[in-house]
Amino acid sequence: MCGIVGYVGSRPSQDILLAGLARLEYRGYDSAGIAVIDESGELGMRKKAGKLSALRDSLTDAALPDGSTGIGHTRWATHGGPTDVNAHPHLADDGKLAVIHNGIIENFAALRSELEAEGVTFVSETDSEVAAALLGREYRASADLQQAFRAVVNRLEGAFTLLAMHENQPGLVVGARRNSPLVIGLGEGENFLGSDVAAFVEHTRNALAIGQDQIVSITPAAVSVTDFEGNTVEAQPFEVSWDAAAAEKGGWPSFMAKEVAEQPDAVANTIRGRIQGDAVVIPELDGLDELFIGINRVIITACGTASYAALVGKYAIEQWARVPVDVELAHEFRYRDPVIGDDTLVVSISQSGETMDTLMAVKYARERGARTLSVCNTQGATIPRESDAVVYTHAGPEVAVASTKAFSAQITALLLLGLHMGRVRGTLTSAVASDAVAELQSLPEKVAQVLAEETEHVSQLAGWMADTRSVLFLGRHVGFPIALEGALKLKEISYIHAEGFAAGELKHGPIALIEPGQPVFVIVPSPRHSSLVHSKVVSNIQEIRARGARVIVVAEEGDAAVLPYADEVIRIPLTGALFEPLLAVVPLQIFAMALATAKGLDVDQPRNLAKSVTVE
Repeated sequence: MCGIVGYVGSRPSQDILLAGLARLEYRGYDSAGIAVIDESGELGMRKKAGKLSALRDSLTDAALPDGSTGIGHTRWATHGGPTDVNAHPHLADDGKLAVIHNGIIENFAALRSELEAEGVTFVSETDSEVAAALLGREYRASADLQQAFRAVVNRLEGAFTLLAMHENQPGLVVGARRNSPLVIGLGEGENFLGSDVAAFVEHTRNALAIGQDQIVSITPAAVSVTDFEGNTVEAQPFEVSWDAAAAEKGGWPSFMAKEVAEQPDAVANTIRGRIQGDAVVIPELDGLDELFIGINRVIITACGTASYAALVGKYAIEQWARVPVDVELAHEFRYRDPVIGDDTLVVSISQSGETMDTLMAVKYARERGARTLSVCNTQGATIPRESDAVVYTHAGPEVAVASTKAFSAQITALLLLGLHMGRVRGTLTSAVASDAVAELQSLPEKVAQVLAEETEHVSQLAGWMADTRSVLFLGRHVGFPIALEGALKLKEISYIHAEGFAAGELKHGPIALIEPGQPVFVIVPSPRHSSLVHSKVVSNIQEIRARGARVIVVAEEGDAAVLPYADEVIRIPLTGALFEPLLAVVPLQIFAMALATAKGLDVDQPRNLAKSVTVE
């Protein structure tokens, strides 16, 4: 969850650390802190509860001495509440060693008891301070930070990224990772560490990916990576495909508003380079035809918003590739002993590529012989490296905690995957493939049309409903996952009750929730593609309207059947049935954002949430 940044070079580190933390604040904003080793060789530290602005104010009042070695941290609280004392960095070895940590150390209690028996006194409630104290003890024994790291990480259980520096070794930052993200930024006469590339992309786009159970040491002139036993390993280089400007608001009122508006580009960039003539050909999957032909089952695993993209993908892959697809929540998948083998393809979806539950599901699948493919938005991330293949989305950096453009890009990638598999497996006719390609290519313009024509209408509707306490969402077929996603967006950023239902379930219980004035969004399928399902959804609308619901309909242009029964109609352009989710979700995102804004809430940093869930 937490955001981590480290720097060694020749420039004052404080500004570099604060800028890096600002780009990582979406990962945690309960507290923040930095530590630097100044020009005299002394370590100074400052940390504050609250958002990064509280730390900035503290440093404005009394800046730390300049130093060119530093580490910084923005926290999402796990062990211990969001207080000054629980904030990172944590100090050890009489204040000469500073440590920051992302993750959860599962055996911290036993380690803490061991250290307390030796006379160590703890001042915080965190598991992180235990790691700092343990590292301090090992450093006193060896006077070598890298050697101390090797001794400590082999005793820790759970998920962790650790960064540390010691005033006896200025110009050196050492880091380690297990089941938690860390990447290296390569500069000239300076080097960086970060939870993700946003921490240093302002300074360099050259990066190295660090693997599982590895230790990295950076100095201004060199980078070395070893495994936990001390053996040298080669880190994987990559170039960040976006620059720092892409992670700035650029005049938008919020990152979420910016990212909603960027969806036409996110969809277009994900499609680009993956269409050859009238067919979808994904270059990254070249050479995997036998895999796709040989599988008898697909499992898509994900969490949260990504799991709703997976549900849309299920419809597409089953229809075009004619292979059964199950969608599994990653945090449930490996705990129920699923039946999988070498004829199973497990597709994981994660924007960050670091979602802990999803990562562990991928590892579980590989251990049991399944083939694995990831859909990911982040280069150098762990899940793609743990998978047999990867289809990258190209949404660009997504900073707002509530996912929008990444969701659209994930759906787009799954549509591409379904068409690619259908072509390889021979289950897709050339006519269907050609029509699907045409629909894909038209999607960016149609998403832009929804944004242009419905933003003001939907925002005004949300403003009128700012005091609403509950909203329901109904959908069928691919509209059902969009109903779920619409409800999740509203819960995430407006903090009101919202639920999504399959419209066919209405009479099996949920209709009891309908009372006069109850707002209900209904995602109406196209009458052109499935007149039977369309008529059933219109019947659902009549049923809830008869009980006093306030009905807001999302329907395609020209659908007149909904008009007699809808209080509000939001129009989307005509498209194929499997492509409708990419259009129908946009007004629901706008609605959630506008309602939260009308309530005076921070849409980018909703309470209790962080962007990347890197602990189980």
